[in-house]
Order: sequence, then C-alpha cells, then structure tokens
Amino acid sequence: MNLIDTHAHLTYPELEGRIEDVLARSRSAGVTGWITIGTDPEHIRKALALAERFENMWVGVGCHPHHANEITDADIVFLEQAAQNPRVVAIGETGLDYHYDNAVADTQKRLFRAHLDIAAKYNKPVIIHTRQAFDDSIAILAEYAGKLKKVVIHCYGGDAVQTKLVLDRGYYISFTGTVTFKKSDALREVAKMIPLDRLMIETDCPFISPEPVRRIQPNEPALLIHTAKLLASLHNLDLDAFAEKVTETSKMFFSI
Repeated sequence: MNLIDTHAHLTYPELEGRIEDVLARSRSAGVTGWITIGTDPEHIRKALALAERFENMWVGVGCHPHHANEITDADIVFLEQAAQNPRVVAIGETGLDYHYDNAVADTQKRLFRAHLDIAAKYNKPVIIHTRQAFDDSIAILAEYAGKLKKVVIHCYGGDAVQTKLVLDRGYYISFTGTVTFKKSDALREVAKMIPLDRLMIETDCPFISPEPVRRIQPNEPALLIHTAKLLASLHNLDLDAFAEKVTETSKMFFSI
C-alpha cells in the first residue's frame, strides 16, 4: 500500500525536529508520499528544502488567509518565484477564513485572487482553505472558471447541498481526520457522495488526529491510515482497493 498524505505541515516545529522518525513511521504504515504545505514565506523555504532531502515529497506553496494582513507585495513576488520550482505541485493553501478575526475579508480576498492569478499563469492546481466562508470562496473561484487547472477543497466539511455544487463545478474534495470523529455523522454521509476519482485524503498534521487515536498529539502522516480505513468502509471497499484508487486520484491531481 502506498498512500499519499496530500496535505501535511511537516515544517511545523512539532514534526520538523524529528522528521526522519516521522517519515519512517509513515512508510511503515503504508503512507509513502507527502505533500507538505508552505503557509508563509518562511515555511515555503523550509518546505522546499525538505522536499530536496526526501524522495516522494512535494510542496504546495501559499500564504494562509490567517496571514493576509502581514503579506507584502514582495511576498507575492516570492510566491510566484517559488511556484516555478519543480518540486512545487500546487498553489495553496489559499482561500478565506471567517472563523477567526485574523484578517479582514477584503484583504483575504485580494490575497486569494493573487494566488489564483499565479495558479492560472503557471497551470498549477489549487488547494483551497475555506472556513465559514463557503459562498464567498465559491464566488471568487467562479471568476476563474476555465482558467484553473484543478481545484481541491482541503479539510472538507461541507454539507450535501454545498457538496453537490462542488462536484458539479468539477472540483475535488479532500478529507482529514474530522470525518472519523464521533459527531461527524453528517460528514460521513457526505463522504459517501464523493466519487473516488474526485476524493483525496490528508492529515493536515500536526493537527486533527483521527479516531481512534484522536488523543495522540501531534498528528503525523502515519495516522492517515485511520482516515483511509474509515473512508474505505464508507465506500464498501477493502483498504488496499481504496488506497489504490485514492492514490491514483492524488497522483493525477498533482501530476506526480
């Protein structure tokens, strides 16, 4: 089994300092590929350096909406330069987050559009972060209809109506350990709606450890196996068959 953790933060201090052990446990669990996400210029640089060290590691480059107030024009220039690195397989995560009051909506929207401009220019898929901002996120993505290579909404938590819209637009959906949580019955019903050629899985580590290991902190790629097992059961597949299909989707989406 060769799963890909399509969204990890391996440069965060909880994991970076023991990265060899983290990746060794990951490989032993059958998670043998990783896309590590840079969420600001510092972590983009660290992610690119990490991907140079380890086989089967790639990078998504973006500035998280939480940092929108801090991002300068020079940072956007750096982001565009980073997008051209051969280890970079996606732009993002990028999007809108209205759950926290870290940046005003208009500033987040400008930053979001700057990312989408870069993705369109360099024909890179986009990783979307949206939290309590679904309608605005979808509206901005609609401005780029026909211009973006592919779109995935990561750490998905949409309802059935939102999910139908996402699928109708041709976007992809990626689940974290939230789909395993005891109170996530509605999300599990949504997960059944997603065709396996549009579904990916991720840890979003070091956050969101899945059940039944939710108390283990930090989360790490090896624990992706629990999310995979849950989703396999929802799709009435054994784990190996599910892993093969979802890995094929991930490779196709990121062109790896």
